[in-house]
Amino acid sequence: MNTSTTADKKPTRFRTPSFGVQVLIGLALGVVLGLVARSMGADGVDATTGEVDPNWLTETLSTVGGTFVTLLRAVVPPLVFLAIVASIANLRDVTGAARLAWRTLAWFAITALIAVVIGIVLGLVLQPGDHTSVTSEAASAPSTTGSWLDFLTGLVPANVLGLEGYDNGDGTVGFSFNVLQILVVSIAVGIATLKVGEAAEPFLGFVRSALAVVQKVLWWIILLAPVATVGLLGNAVASYGWDALGSLGMFTLAVYAGLALVVAGVYPTLLRIHGLSVRQFFSGAWPAISLAFVSRSSIGTMPVTESVTERNLGVPRAYASFAVPLGATTKMDGCASIYPAISAIFVAQFFGLDLSVTDYLLIAFVSVIGSAATAGVTGATVMLTLTLSTLGLPLEGVGLLLAIDPILDMGRTAVNVAGQALVPTIVARREGILDMATYDAPRGRDAWREDEDTREPAPAAA
Repeated sequence: MNTSTTADKKPTRFRTPSFGVQVLIGLALGVVLGLVARSMGADGVDATTGEVDPNWLTETLSTVGGTFVTLLRAVVPPLVFLAIVASIANLRDVTGAARLAWRTLAWFAITALIAVVIGIVLGLVLQPGDHTSVTSEAASAPSTTGSWLDFLTGLVPANVLGLEGYDNGDGTVGFSFNVLQILVVSIAVGIATLKVGEAAEPFLGFVRSALAVVQKVLWWIILLAPVATVGLLGNAVASYGWDALGSLGMFTLAVYAGLALVVAGVYPTLLRIHGLSVRQFFSGAWPAISLAFVSRSSIGTMPVTESVTERNLGVPRAYASFAVPLGATTKMDGCASIYPAISAIFVAQFFGLDLSVTDYLLIAFVSVIGSAATAGVTGATVMLTLTLSTLGLPLEGVGLLLAIDPILDMGRTAVNVAGQALVPTIVARREGILDMATYDAPRGRDAWREDEDTREPAPAAA
């Protein structure tokens, strides 16, 4: 006889899909809604400006995606400053900190060099500039350019926050920030706290507390990523469709082929050389890689990257808190290596200009040394113009590629973040400080996430 009652039965708990699955659902829904919005056509043309008025669905998708990016950008200045200062202070607890720092930078350069060589080879083999239907009328110089002089002078902070004001043209004043300047200020302050010693402890306590608060706010923003995915990808599909991709099909293929070779060829090879499981790395880093694809921001993804690097990949917290923020501002295999290499070759081919061996060496040099010019912000236009100006190629070529830049930037940023998690893992492995038990452990359900009261990893799913 069954004596159990309904009251004895525990209610079935509804489990929402994991973060990665939510993002994939958002990607699929974004493509569908984007195609629907594009099929609806525009609402008309503004009689005053001559600009096309998007339909309500396109406008909604743009607003949803744009709001998410705006929220991410809002927390970038305090996040970068606090994270870098705290990470430099944390190096006091790491044995051989100077050696770790130099080896990290060396592996940043090694992987960047491999990536740029792949980009150059693909550009020469696929010849995207000779296989395009885009016309010279689309050529235009960008409003933002980069040069070595701008890069060097840009290192000098205009103020302690790296903020710049500008006139919106409607009577209001807007503010922008220079991540590179914030990075310089942060490094200087971090080193100063180490030199001051015990007297800096109250300041470091404030920095760590403020960082915890800022990261908590950022976690709340990140939770919106699946919804933002719908808006960002949907708006891209609605705005660009397949027309722009069709005219630059070979260029798009070359860029994504380069990204695929790096993330599916170079990175797995490096992992195997160091005796690390490829599957464990990508399953552990996937939350950060997927968020990077959606947000198109290495810095916005930085807390997730640091969390998975520590919790899933087994890199010690003191080292991860230094290497990941540094990588988020300077480690750009997608934006600063593959993309500018292929783009420079595309521009040269399009305008019928020949590149010499010296020019290809310059592309490699700019990619390895000048990657900090991208500074983790959305887009790689500054890095591209820096490369073109160094080679003496027409900056008008940038205008040919801007139409599909958002679509390319998704893949570029995902590769950037994968590399930002890879290098600390490899360096930690080589130094004998990688927690292999954590690296090889079964993946828990969103084990990377911040808990409300603790930073300990969530238990692995049964």
